[in-house]
Amino acid sequence: MHRFLWLLIPVGLLMTSAYFSWSDDHLPLEQITLPDGFTIEVYADSVPSARQMALSPSGILYVGAIAQGTVHAVVDRDGDMKADELHLIDEDLELPSGLAYHDGSLYVAAVSRIYRYDDIDNQLDNPTAPVVVVDDLPTERHHGWKFIAFGPDGKLYVPVGAPCNVCEEPDPFATVLRMNADGSEREVYARGIRNSVGFDWHPMTGELWITDNGSDNISPDPAITDNLPSCELNHAPEPGMHFGYPYYHQGDTPDPEFGEGRTADEFTPPVLLLGPHVAPLGIDFYTGSMFPDQYVNHAFIAEHGSWNRREKIGYRVKLVHFDDAGMAVDQEVFAEGWLQGQDHWGRPVDIETLPDGSILVSDDYANTIYRITYSSDG
Repeated sequence: MHRFLWLLIPVGLLMTSAYFSWSDDHLPLEQITLPDGFTIEVYADSVPSARQMALSPSGILYVGAIAQGTVHAVVDRDGDMKADELHLIDEDLELPSGLAYHDGSLYVAAVSRIYRYDDIDNQLDNPTAPVVVVDDLPTERHHGWKFIAFGPDGKLYVPVGAPCNVCEEPDPFATVLRMNADGSEREVYARGIRNSVGFDWHPMTGELWITDNGSDNISPDPAITDNLPSCELNHAPEPGMHFGYPYYHQGDTPDPEFGEGRTADEFTPPVLLLGPHVAPLGIDFYTGSMFPDQYVNHAFIAEHGSWNRREKIGYRVKLVHFDDAGMAVDQEVFAEGWLQGQDHWGRPVDIETLPDGSILVSDDYANTIYRITYSSDG
């Protein structure tokens, strides 16, 4: 296993084989529209296929990459809110999208395995070999990449996507699993989840909210399949709920093949329909102090964007509003502009709140992590 450290020279110098210059110059950030008072800038670029992020208490940001099979640490060493260093933590992993930081260790999901990197913050230059926590998850690569996170209960939550577009498969496919940090006492927490690549817990209620990617090609008619089914935001306050897949889509649409003989009231419907094929991935409840009060305890969702819709949709960050009881009530676009007409130059993936209250947005298409800030001065 080969690991090494890339150091970064000051912004504005040219990139060489050993150094990176991270700046805003090569990305059309002026095309991103945000509410008044918000600003977007580059926190780090040259981060290969930046997918899920995990932030340690010491401020080190870990980032997984499906395409490269790598995990990196991104470090802002001088505290200027621009990354200075990029460390390769591991490579040759199988679709390592999902990361979680817990009790001093970094957890990485790689299809059938979950690895744990102990004391990783102090070993960036030469990480030791990881501990294998789980090695018997399904090996199917179709929807095999994972988003993982630790819940308020201290348990590790791990989704297992359906190994297909639409199919009927036994557990653990199309579920969200829950287990102890050491992989023991594994159980199915939720079923009928086609492919979740993001979830988070409401900061006041402690209840789980799950984004789910809707099916493709539900009909031979392009006009229908372009607009059905919608991707979903699901609410799972307790274990044992079933959200419909593969029998029902978006809560009210029976599957042409698997829906026969089933009824919508057998399943828990989504709380919000996020749009057809928008590909919602990371979700993050905002608990910072930088943004105005009306953003606190509401959720940002990164929409990766459609891949086979005739008119592209998504490629943006949504804001979902919650009421005082902790229920999602509506949604609006918060940041957009990565899609220009039918051409896109970026694809948001995950969202992470920094201690200062700004948020980071990863982009696996532009190989970039953005930072969004707010100032009442505009």
